[in-house]
Amino acid sequence: MSDSVHAGTAEDRSGPAVVGALTGAGFDVVEVRIVPDGEAPVADALRELADGFAGVIVTTGGTGFGPRDVTPEATLAVVERQAPGLAEAMRLADRKGRLSRGVAGTVDRCLVLNTPGSPAGAVACLEAVLDVVPHALALLAGGDPHPHGQGHRHGHGDIPAT
Repeated sequence: MSDSVHAGTAEDRSGPAVVGALTGAGFDVVEVRIVPDGEAPVADALRELADGFAGVIVTTGGTGFGPRDVTPEATLAVVERQAPGLAEAMRLADRKGRLSRGVAGTVDRCLVLNTPGSPAGAVACLEAVLDVVPHALALLAGGDPHPHGQGHRHGHGDIPAT
């Protein structure tokens, strides 16, 4: 998310860094899109990308305090459920993470993660949660949240643990 990268006056450095982190972790990157800052363009892009997609969408940029940094607001306008634990973990990954307003959440079977616009910050934030993303995606696809032998056991009468 960047006006200057979208206009061609700046180079996208965080996008390739995120692609490298994702492919290095075994993910297939199916699309890279450059979107100008602004709530409507970002929200529209997120809706388009999430439509019928079961996977993760990672945004870079627009999470700071600048007047055009509205990626979190646009994301909140699109996501159905927030994933605050993921956003908190991403903020803790980098010293400057405390300055990030990025959010995380779900749209149908899609997970959306906001990362900062700096390449190092984006990768650090992403790497902080990549280990749990496959499990999150499996849950969004309807997977068993507690596979047999890995967690809760139901008591007599199959009463769910709470």
